[in-house]
Amino acid sequence: MQRNTNRKALAALVIAGALALSACGGGGGTAGPAKGEDKPVDSLKFYNDKGGWKDAFTQVGAASKKDIGVGMEPVGYSDSNTYTAFIRSSFRTKEKADLFTWHTGKELQDLVDQKLVAETTDQWTKAIADGNIPEQLKQYFTYGDKQYCVPLNAGYWVMYYNKAVFKKAGITQTPKTWAELTQVADKVKAAGVKPFYQTNILFSFVWFETLLAGKDPDLYDALAAGKAKYTDPGVVEVMNEWKKMIDAGYFSDPGSKTEPQAQLKNGDVAMINFGTWFSGNLNTLKMKAGTDYDFFVIPNVNPDLPKTSMIFETGPVCSAAASDHASTVKKWTDWWVTPQAQTAWANSRGDLSFNPKAEVKDPGLAKLNKDVGGDGYRLINRWFEATPVPVANKALEVFGAFVTKPGDPMPGLQKIQAEADAYWAKQK
Repeated sequence: MQRNTNRKALAALVIAGALALSACGGGGGTAGPAKGEDKPVDSLKFYNDKGGWKDAFTQVGAASKKDIGVGMEPVGYSDSNTYTAFIRSSFRTKEKADLFTWHTGKELQDLVDQKLVAETTDQWTKAIADGNIPEQLKQYFTYGDKQYCVPLNAGYWVMYYNKAVFKKAGITQTPKTWAELTQVADKVKAAGVKPFYQTNILFSFVWFETLLAGKDPDLYDALAAGKAKYTDPGVVEVMNEWKKMIDAGYFSDPGSKTEPQAQLKNGDVAMINFGTWFSGNLNTLKMKAGTDYDFFVIPNVNPDLPKTSMIFETGPVCSAAASDHASTVKKWTDWWVTPQAQTAWANSRGDLSFNPKAEVKDPGLAKLNKDVGGDGYRLINRWFEATPVPVANKALEVFGAFVTKPGDPMPGLQKIQAEADAYWAKQK
């Protein structure tokens, strides 16, 4: 996604939410169009904020045309400001979006509260019964006792690394503890490469998220729910740990305009902390999984935690409640959640799928998908979705300034908490 550093742009970016960020919305549903006549069509436009995924979407559109006679034409945006404004304004026009990507959490709730997106409760009930969507995903699409949209993707946040850089630095094994990760970073730095990617724009939250979830996941969840404060000692400790890493020279230039996938390919950075959707970005640059790059599970900061904290994200594919093509949208989204469709989708990008029956070709991703379903992991909702929009807006501003010019974190944390206090007071 294109991102701007000014405050106004950051606010729009939070509302839109991006990479994949990582991430998207699905349609059809129990409710039909609010007005107008349902008109079946043989192709649907799919508006999305993932312009870089055009080829994958196009492949899926061709597959759906072959399988069910309904094609899908992607209309991708690379600028989050423009995309968010377009989708929000489209609800007031005659041409409602048949399919569009969005974000779960407060962003989706906002559209649901305004009755702008189609309900999909019946589709969820069937998909879960058929084993096509894991039941644990349901909570992210539920408002009241109904579901809205269907999943676009499911992603786990891991550490990607350039294998050539690791070899040059003499690293033969991936780290299993935080202490070992620090040792790897020191070796990479000694080899003349910045250990970790960091940015001062939208994904400025990534290392805050990683450090807090890996140190105290209960505090992480409490913070997201307004039951803890950004000025609490545990949060301050995380910020100071982050500052130590920055001061140690572990991070890349946060203001770099070079895309993260290019930085990893070029060997400008050794490691990037991103969602598994990042495999698709690397594959687009002709990097080969297992040969040019690989990934490992990020170890907990606190080695005494009973389970490994795994940041998890999912995004929705939605449809306007007043779509004139509700029956066609439902036909397409019914297909979208099937193993056949999800196998095509996952392998078009070299990514995972939310459908556990999808046949993922990348052995590393397939193993990860299996492993995280075990008892050794604690899934943590990604900060971007877990945090209320006004709080996230202020936090992104603070985090961006912090990584650019690190200093005493308390003034910035006080600003975030003031926003959080105002937000949670209104909720109560």
